[in-house]
Amino acid sequence: MNYAYIRVSTNRQTVENQRYEILKAAADRKVIINEWIEETASGTKSARDRQLGELLDKLKKGDQLFVSELSRIGRSLLEVMSILHTCMKKGTVVVAIKEGYELGNNINSKVLAFAFSLSAEIERQLISQRTKESLERRKAEGAVLGRPVGSISTNTKLSGKEDIIRELLRNRVSHSAIARILGVNRQTVTSFINSRELADL
Repeated sequence: MNYAYIRVSTNRQTVENQRYEILKAAADRKVIINEWIEETASGTKSARDRQLGELLDKLKKGDQLFVSELSRIGRSLLEVMSILHTCMKKGTVVVAIKEGYELGNNINSKVLAFAFSLSAEIERQLISQRTKESLERRKAEGAVLGRPVGSISTNTKLSGKEDIIRELLRNRVSHSAIARILGVNRQTVTSFINSRELADL
């Protein structure tokens, strides 16, 4: 069986780009996608709490799982590695289109998957650290961060920080990490993003 997994983080995002990429990759390999799994769920939500968990349970040897990119199945190093390990043990090949990987049960695939996931995790940490340092530098230089003085209060600690949050989201920084950077709790970040319809990647 050939499966395709598509995930978006919000209802405002579209699945069409992911669908197109998967269909093109399947056509290049001359295979047909037998089953599509689409869901709207935050990448911070564990695989077991998503439809992906059910899909992983039914995968078997010889199956192929198509995803547009590895970040669709998980955001953290440990989760991506865990999912790939599960697929490899079952003999399922994971086709990650943007990265150009076909990850199966062989040592080269395991090394490649580990290297990719580790690099992605390190990059997210570096982005988080650079953003935090930039905010601290701007504050030290006297810049006023947050809501401009005299503007109408919206009763939220994050008012005026929309651009910063958009940039972090574009760089796939999780809601929890954004909360730590901006000194608020994760639910405050999630509620603010939803209420302001900020782009969540």
